[in-house]
This record gives sequence, C-alpha cells and structure tokens, in this order.
Amino acid sequence: MAENNVLRVAFAGTPQFAVPVLQALRHSRHRLVGVLTQPDRPKGRGRQLSASPVKLAAAPDVPVSQPEALRQPSDWADLLEWRADLLVVVAYGLILPQAVLDLPRLGCLNVHASLLPRWRGAAPVERALLAGDAETGLTIMRMEAGLDTGPILLQERLAIGPQETGASLLERLAARSGPLLLAAVEGWVAGTLQARPQPVEGVTYARKLLKEEAQIDWRMSAVHIERQVRALRPRAIAESQIIDPHSGAAERLRVHAARLGPPAPASAAPGTVLEVAGHPEQGYLRVQCGEGTLEVLVLQRPGGAPQKAGVFAHGARLQPGMRLGPSQ
Repeated sequence: MAENNVLRVAFAGTPQFAVPVLQALRHSRHRLVGVLTQPDRPKGRGRQLSASPVKLAAAPDVPVSQPEALRQPSDWADLLEWRADLLVVVAYGLILPQAVLDLPRLGCLNVHASLLPRWRGAAPVERALLAGDAETGLTIMRMEAGLDTGPILLQERLAIGPQETGASLLERLAARSGPLLLAAVEGWVAGTLQARPQPVEGVTYARKLLKEEAQIDWRMSAVHIERQVRALRPRAIAESQIIDPHSGAAERLRVHAARLGPPAPASAAPGTVLEVAGHPEQGYLRVQCGEGTLEVLVLQRPGGAPQKAGVFAHGARLQPGMRLGPSQ
C-alpha cells in the first residue's frame, strides 16, 4: 500500500456531473496526480472550441491529458507516467480497454448514477425518469471490461420527486457522489469494504438518448409525455409543432414544462388544443393525448427565449382547436 495509505489517484471524467468527485479527490488526503478528459469540442452558435467542465476544474495545478481515443499505448502514455495507484472514472465518455484497466495497481473505480444492475449504460438518469422509477441512486463499483458489470463497493439510494427533471436529479446525485466515492476508497484501503458481485436479476440497460426521442408523439399517454418533458432536460428539450387548422402552417416549438391535466374523454384527436388559459403567470395549453390530457406550461420558439404558456398563447394567438403535431 502507498506510504501512510496515501494513494496516487488519477481521474477520468468529462461533464459537470463528474466535477464534484474530482473536487472531493482534490481536497482528500490522497494525491491527485492527473486527469483524463475528452478533447475540447466546438460549442455554441459560434462553434468555438470549449474545454470540458472537468478540464476547467482541474486547472491550473493538475496535469490534464485529452486523448481522442484509448486504442493504443501512446493514447495512455500520460496515465502510465502518472504512476497512479488508483483510477477513478465518472462519465468519461470513452471505453477503457483492459490494458488501461490493468495499469493502476489497485484497478479502477467507477461512479455510476443508478442502483446497479438497474440502468447499466449511457443514460441512467433519463431512463429512470422515463420509466417512472420511484427511486434511483449511486453505485461505486470496481471496473471490468463489461458494460457497468463490475462488483459493487457501495450504493446510496435517492428518492425521485414527482416534479424531478433530468437536471435536478443529476444535480442531487452529483452532490452525493464525492462523499460516497471517498467513503468507498477509504473502506477499500482499510479492508473494511469488500466488492460484491452484482445480482443476476434486475438487469436493465439505459441506452444512449437518440435525437428523435425529443419528438413528442401526442398519441402516447399524458403520463408518458409528461415524463418525457421532465426526463430529457438538460440533454434535450421535448419538441412539437403548432399547426394552424385553416392554413396548415406549422411552427416548431420546444416544450420546457408540463403537468398532467384533468381526465377527459378522448373526444378530440391526439394533439388537439382543448383549452387556452391565457393568464400571464398561471396560463396553460390543455392538449388531448392518446390517453388523458396534458397542460403545457412553458414553450419556446426557435431562436427565442422560453415563455410561460399564457404569455406565449397571447403572442401567438392560440385558440382551442389548433393542433400540435410532430416536429419536422
């Protein structure tokens, strides 16, 4: 073991979700020897190259390496040079080959945003919300070559609130990730924690979110669409179109917030606007779904700012009978 049980720890991560663990390691008794993060990417309307949140958080005193991939020894030369006892991985975004997993003498620990084995894969937070799960949590596991299949060191459960969005749930999970990771490291170093295999039952996969999943299909139930609106933020915003019944003209819309409406017989086609409540602060568009109704609360035109539905309805002259449909 390292002198005085102080480890040389390397870190691999990219998005904001990973930053709290990086900061926890930086302020722990262990030595943070280097950071792997993805290369700078074009961002925003100007498509300027932007550093990842992890790279910005590592500056200026922690060495940073940004390989495009991890396919050959030259890609992980920096990690080898850091002589890390342990590699901690949080939402890095690149597959670690077995040769990299074998480099740190104590292996690699991963922080995963679900209660494994439920929601293995790329989008565990969004899939939990889309499925209507009552709870989720964090898992600290030892990494192996399989997709989130490694043995578990620690887990922490977290209830999912009825109005939870992808953004709010990610934020709450991130706030707990640093303390849980440090507890796992300390327990492992002290020998008081033993990794246990994941259960063979209850395995589900959180496949990567696809662009088309942002499109609202009003033939689905109101419960499904309400979850869709909440779950996709901040990675994507649910989309639809408002279609004028007379001219057929369509305008693309983003739906930022919605709630379940009162039960109603399906007397209108899915996507039909049943009611326009134009109060600036409490307004909504009540829309017929395949089952039930949805009250849309916040909308956005392309290039514009999000607006409360009452303000939006007044400016767009929305009326009952207009229809919402798929975005093109």
